Amino acid sequence: MRIGVDVMGGDHAPGEILKGCVAAMDVLADDDTLVLIGPESVIREHLDELRAKDPRLEIEHAPDVIAMDDHQPAKSVRSMPDSSIVRMALLGSKKSESVEPGKGCDVVVSAGNTGACVTAAIMHMKRLPGVHRPGIGVTIPAFHGPVVLCDAGANPEPKGSHLWQYGVMADVLAKRVLGIERPRVALMNIGSEEAKGSDVVKEARDLLKATPDLNYIGFVEGRDFFAGAADVIITDGFVGNTVLKMAEGMAKSLFAAIAQEIFETDPELAIKFEPVVKQIYAKNDYHEYGGAPLLGVNGYMTIAHGSSEARTIRAAIRNSRNFVSHNVNEHIQERLEATAAI
Repeated sequence: MRIGVDVMGGDHAPGEILKGCVAAMDVLADDDTLVLIGPESVIREHLDELRAKDPRLEIEHAPDVIAMDDHQPAKSVRSMPDSSIVRMALLGSKKSESVEPGKGCDVVVSAGNTGACVTAAIMHMKRLPGVHRPGIGVTIPAFHGPVVLCDAGANPEPKGSHLWQYGVMADVLAKRVLGIERPRVALMNIGSEEAKGSDVVKEARDLLKATPDLNYIGFVEGRDFFAGAADVIITDGFVGNTVLKMAEGMAKSLFAAIAQEIFETDPELAIKFEPVVKQIYAKNDYHEYGGAPLLGVNGYMTIAHGSSEARTIRAAIRNSRNFVSHNVNEHIQERLEATAAI
């Protein structure tokens, strides 16, 4: 498998990204290739510092960089064809004429500007047949088990049909990758009552209800997210991204508060509990989940958190490989074709 990584994407690029790539070599197969996308001189300098000489590392020169704080990502994607994000999307495309035969990638990974990643994916990788708008399907750890949230930032103002497709695609993700036999799919709303919600939410509700072989259970509220109410929760990209970042911040603050309270109460007890707290934190640490697939594009793209560290990128590479091996796109296309009449 060929896995492409935008080494210039992220708040800590390129150093942490390349450290993560080197660390990920132990989770790759002997015939896998990790394609490092970015300025060649910068990549070689960092690889020399890391003393990384693995023959499975390959460099794809892309001299330009779309900034993390770029407020016009669509414009930048069009005007910067030699940027690492655009080159990454071209490598992940199934039909790009600018990529030599055999040099394309089976999956690509970036912690860069989300808007630019989504735009580049739609422009160069295109959408799967029948998909209206791609959405980010992120897996969030919860006490009862992981929850798939879609969308987490790709589409802040969706139509009802977009939310419906997110439900279908996220259902496939939960089944194929997380191994949940019959995922409970719910819509995020301001209340659980049928009469509540916008026209967009109500339209999505009716479409989800009418979808065969989809275990739609109704509306859920924000407080239900970590209560085990659903396995898949659908919402717009604005709310989804807000929920995601709030959950990350809350988990970090909560564990810090617990650790501090135990230490102040009984330092010896804190030492005894330290391994347990670390173990629980690891299960709820977003760095361990690496990134989220952009569902609905004709290829495989993983979008990682902008604050990704080396361990985040390592996990993103590992999970991206797993995502492709489960043929998620093929199953998404089959489900959408089967529900096209709705």
